[in-house]
Amino acid sequence: MAIRPESPPERDRRTDLLGLLGFGLAVAVAALLGGLAASGSSAEYAALEEPFWAPPDWLFSPVWTALYVTIAVSGWLVWRRIGLGRPLIPFAIQLVLNAAWTPLFFGLGEYGLAAIEIIVLWFAIGATVWAFWRVHRAAAMLLLPYWAWVTFATALNVSIWWLNR
Repeated sequence: MAIRPESPPERDRRTDLLGLLGFGLAVAVAALLGGLAASGSSAEYAALEEPFWAPPDWLFSPVWTALYVTIAVSGWLVWRRIGLGRPLIPFAIQLVLNAAWTPLFFGLGEYGLAAIEIIVLWFAIGATVWAFWRVHRAAAMLLLPYWAWVTFATALNVSIWWLNR
């Protein structure tokens, strides 16, 4: 059964814009943490043995930029519909897990621990999709490319760990 309020919370355009900016800022902080952790690690990453199907390095930045935009918009759409409610708890959890993966993998070089963490992230994204589906189906669908990319990233992380252990 879908959770749908009888009427959405009353907001004006300014409040909606501030909400969107807030979600954008939260996602940008997660991205920035990842970017800081990955800075200076390109030589280290290039020295790793990778599976033949690993994408070129230049692909990661545009893919993550697009995904971060959809993550922010998705959270914002749910917030617009119900305010700060329970469905945003798994959203917040997956965002924290998203921010934590890069320092584990790039900053610390803990590929096995990063693999475990990204699997937990994968489940957190699934929980977010499920929670959002009950509130705003388009918001849930916006997370599907992210979930698919993290599925791919999980396979890549596990492969790199296996090849470099």
